[in-house]
Amino acid sequence: MSTTLSTTPARRTGSTPGTAARPVRRGTALLPTAVLLLGALYCLLPVVWVLVAATKSRAKLFNSFTFSPSGSLFTNIGDLSAYYDGLYWRWMLNTALYAGVGALLSAALSGLSGYTLAKFEFPGRGFLFNVLLAGVLVPGITLAIPQYLLISKVGLANTYWSVLLPSIISPYGIYLARIYSAAAIPDTLIEAARCDGAGEWRIFRTVAVPSMLPGLVTVFLFQFVAIWNNFLLPFIMLGDDRKFPLTVGLYTMLAQGNTTPALYTLVLTGSLLSIVPLVALFLSLQRYWRVDLLTGAVKG
Repeated sequence: MSTTLSTTPARRTGSTPGTAARPVRRGTALLPTAVLLLGALYCLLPVVWVLVAATKSRAKLFNSFTFSPSGSLFTNIGDLSAYYDGLYWRWMLNTALYAGVGALLSAALSGLSGYTLAKFEFPGRGFLFNVLLAGVLVPGITLAIPQYLLISKVGLANTYWSVLLPSIISPYGIYLARIYSAAAIPDTLIEAARCDGAGEWRIFRTVAVPSMLPGLVTVFLFQFVAIWNNFLLPFIMLGDDRKFPLTVGLYTMLAQGNTTPALYTLVLTGSLLSIVPLVALFLSLQRYWRVDLLTGAVKG
């Protein structure tokens, strides 16, 4: 008995048949990394400077430009707290109210709207989704003046509602919720709930919301940061400084710095403190960013 040996060369894993694997040049691999590092440095350098500048006294802030911290941080925080009897902390509470309530209502509305657009067939659904995409492309700054005219027409200008109401509807949040619900909620799971006699509202609460939770948390975070950093809308809507958010309040302090240079250190300290809640929120909610909540829920 004769044994036939195969003369066909073994195929190299990860390479195209008939071609040799090309070695990766080290310089080519280092270039994107260097670009990313430069971009990260460009973004983080102002944050580091604010962190360092908030620790300096007014004399050290204007006499030298160095990245070495000083020991005046707590003194600056005390002076900031004493500014107009704690007006800064009033701005902080206002911002937390605007961002927290607005983002929570926006996430709820976005989840309900996105689930409806993804899982229900009704006339005009495609048209509504196209209008929604058009709303995503419209810059929010172009809507500030029309929103002010509408809010003032109903007598809500210079109230908390004048900032909250325009923040509830987020076309981008509805778009994200629609995409996420279409991918995360199997139709078979909804049909099984309907066969068990569950109503549509109960299906949304007990089936859709737990499945959409990572997407809803993402919508909440995006909207929270957008409202927290929003300047133009509250600047137009509000005239009472006790209703200002941090952005408008710090702007008024900065505008007074031309006549009172001591306020510059307070603005820097206030800017540093305004970042802390955002960092804490991201760190506390990152555990919800999971993608396989429905693994095993529906078996094929």
